[in-house]
Amino acid sequence: MIYGKEAMSLTSFFIRKAVAPLWAYHERSPYLKISRDLKVHEQISLDERLSRQWDQLVKMVGHAWAKCPYYRCRFGQTGFQPGMLKSWEDLKRLPILTKDDIRENTATMIAQGEKEENLIPRKTSGSTGVSLNFYVKDSEFQFKRGVTLYRDEWTGWKLGDWRAMVWGNPTYLVNWRSRIRNNLLERMFSLDTLKMNEAMMHDFSKKIMTKKPTLLFGHAHSLYLFADYCKKQDYPLYPFKGILSTAMVLHDHERTLCEEVFRTRVFNRYGCEEVSLIASECELHDGLHINTDNLIVEILKDGREAEPGEEGQLVITDLTNLAMPFLRYQMGDLAVPSSKRCPCGRTYPLLERLAGRVADYLLTPEGEWVSGISLTENFATLIPGLKQIQIIQNQRERILLRMVKGEEFGESSLEEIKRLIKNRFGPRMDYTLEFVERLFPEPSGKYRFSICNLHD
Repeated sequence: MIYGKEAMSLTSFFIRKAVAPLWAYHERSPYLKISRDLKVHEQISLDERLSRQWDQLVKMVGHAWAKCPYYRCRFGQTGFQPGMLKSWEDLKRLPILTKDDIRENTATMIAQGEKEENLIPRKTSGSTGVSLNFYVKDSEFQFKRGVTLYRDEWTGWKLGDWRAMVWGNPTYLVNWRSRIRNNLLERMFSLDTLKMNEAMMHDFSKKIMTKKPTLLFGHAHSLYLFADYCKKQDYPLYPFKGILSTAMVLHDHERTLCEEVFRTRVFNRYGCEEVSLIASECELHDGLHINTDNLIVEILKDGREAEPGEEGQLVITDLTNLAMPFLRYQMGDLAVPSSKRCPCGRTYPLLERLAGRVADYLLTPEGEWVSGISLTENFATLIPGLKQIQIIQNQRERILLRMVKGEEFGESSLEEIKRLIKNRFGPRMDYTLEFVERLFPEPSGKYRFSICNLHD
């Protein structure tokens, strides 16, 4: 008889070699082949990678011009025509696409001739709670599925292994079909981040010991909260092959605690609902490899390309969404480009780090913007006895600090808060403290560390 890890390994192997290919054949999905092809070509030269991107860009711009009334109108307003796209510098002649543009022009952004039954509606809540609706086709979804599988396996996890998910609104429990699919193919189980109480975390930790997943996956801060709980409970060490953090900026202190508690490395990943996976860390953890397989990623500072090490706004062109093209989409996120090349041998360009969202920035009384992401990490590490913090700004000269206190919180903590506020915001900034039992996530399951309502 075969027991334990060996039985788990055989099951994973069977799923990987038999169940997954048969299921993909049934669905007529090429995602497994796409994943394999990306692995085969991951060390092609950067010039070849850029050449492939360019060919896709030319086709996408021509398609958007020919099929989408919105782009014909916008291009016409700027005097641009597809034939003018001769070099990478010409990409900047295309107008920037904003979230408001998408909300106001959804119908005219959809490619003419696309049958309604072939369009898959997608929705993202957005950082300010204002939803964004858009459409994709299944072929585009399957390509991105292949990209995600390829990148997920950088963590050491393989298709067929169980995954422990710290996530909001798990979809694999919707009906009996999704449950069967999950048990035979997807192989995931979740701690719902909308219900992260001690009882739920205890049950989740027990399930981990039973199912023996090779990957722990989830929102950055939710992973941190679970790691903190496990440390306090002194649970036995479980050997994940990797931890995949996504959906939010990963703070250094959060990465440190997760790696300390679970004794494995955290792989940081960045993406969004609109274009899927954008960049992710490899096993060397020295920057995030940009997904050039179906995206063009620009990082702009005052309209120009940001220099390596310089923070700028992310602008994304999706090279696969023919149903509703996203050309030069300004997401509202900030990142820092890198000039380095990763020693892992993969030739994808690198992001040095993510810097948060524009909406996460707070304003001093003097009119200077301050990164809320950096602030909350700074406060979390310097204030004694602080478990969690959220900073909210509704007025120019006052901020609200919502905090969860630990046992060591006391007078020294209050003095440190006073010092930090003065140091970071200046002497004119007033503040209010609100102590709560816990900070609740957004409906998506994500946490917002800083909220500025001055520019909503």
